[in-house]
Amino acid sequence: MPSLVHYAGLVVATLVIFFSPIHSVHAEEPFYRGKTIRLIVGLAPGGGFDTYSRVIARHMGKHIPGAPAMVVDNMPGAASLLAANHVYKVAKPDGLTIGNFVGGLVFQQILGLPGVAFDGPKFEYLGVPAQDNFIIGVAKSTGITSIEQWKASGTMLKIGGVAPGGGTDDIPKVLKATLGLPLQMVSGYKGTGPIRLAFNSGEVHGISNSLESFRATWRAELYKGEVNYLVQANLKPHPEIPNVPWAADLTKNEEARKMILTSARVNGVLNRFYVLPPGTAKDRVLLLRRAFMDTMKDAEFLADTQRAKLDLDPIDGEEIQKQVRELFKLEPALVAKLKEILK
Repeated sequence: MPSLVHYAGLVVATLVIFFSPIHSVHAEEPFYRGKTIRLIVGLAPGGGFDTYSRVIARHMGKHIPGAPAMVVDNMPGAASLLAANHVYKVAKPDGLTIGNFVGGLVFQQILGLPGVAFDGPKFEYLGVPAQDNFIIGVAKSTGITSIEQWKASGTMLKIGGVAPGGGTDDIPKVLKATLGLPLQMVSGYKGTGPIRLAFNSGEVHGISNSLESFRATWRAELYKGEVNYLVQANLKPHPEIPNVPWAADLTKNEEARKMILTSARVNGVLNRFYVLPPGTAKDRVLLLRRAFMDTMKDAEFLADTQRAKLDLDPIDGEEIQKQVRELFKLEPALVAKLKEILK
């Protein structure tokens, strides 16, 4: 006859299985079965954010127990601030809404951007599909082929932007202040797609855009040789564009270098993150983080990204959460200087 100790062991084993992560994942299946996850993109269709999100939405659902459908809903406005506020304040924390907005907005919270109605560290981060490498590209028609020529000529170039908080606006402002670039921001476009149309019509002369977005959504312009890359503003030089000067190498002092690298970190590593509303149940956060990273390795997803010319360099949600918290520890003097430049 089985002993009391034997029965106690069975009970403990059963409880361990019941409360294990594996059981938790399967327990979510009834919730997600037949459901639809709404992926809110804070920028207009046709740009890099929209393109990445639509490819992710086509594949991520199969990595979630219950295989929910996923739909992309564009909510452009104020460099995606409208979408960020919506995900934070309005969306239910039930695991059925994912936000994708400009990562620089979290830094703009630190700088006191009017209209910010969220607290960045309180979002639940799923990860990023790629780290952005920003470049200022200008029209071949300007005759400007190098940053040295641009500075020496004093030619004032109009750079198309979206709004404060994104790499389209913040990186040119930082480079103008630190490198003395003669540029004028023309902001207020709904995304890099509309800026591309303005570029082609001659309304603006150039854009601060990620190399990844250039390749994915400016293919025709690049193929025709209509864009000249002048300077890259990344955490480190990109190996595939060795002839494009790195902004951090062009600075004259350590403060300027720190400002460029801070802007590169905000708009590069953190730029394309995917988040859940604060208060989302931790087991659901972990489940969706796992599904997000599993999607990054999915063979059909990888084939889809190759067709769309999308670069991948994913970072998991836990690391992104850590990076966001580190931003809020920046030295006050540096923050004050950047606030003056980016206001």
